[in-house]
Amino acid sequence: MSLTSEQKKHYRTIGHNLNPLVMVAGKGLTENIQLEVDRALEDHELIKVKFAVGDREVKKQLIKELAEIVEATIVQEIGNIALLYRKAENPDPRLSNLLR
Repeated sequence: MSLTSEQKKHYRTIGHNLNPLVMVAGKGLTENIQLEVDRALEDHELIKVKFAVGDREVKKQLIKELAEIVEATIVQEIGNIALLYRKAENPDPRLSNLLR
């Protein structure tokens, strides 16, 4: 899914105040991490994921791979944090970061 520059700007503004919900450590993308990111995206639609990986290229590859696996769009990458977006099928107004 491709986002317009206005949508990305809006999502970055919302994402600025969010805390990372999932942390990816040195073991890479385990099945549990993929399931947790998938669940978090379904609940919140817009989430931050923190990557505690030393190498920049490995981190960029992990972010890209995770986004492909969970079918999310990378809104922004800053340092060790990635902001991911995926539209929920039935968004819950109490949980969604976009509807609050």
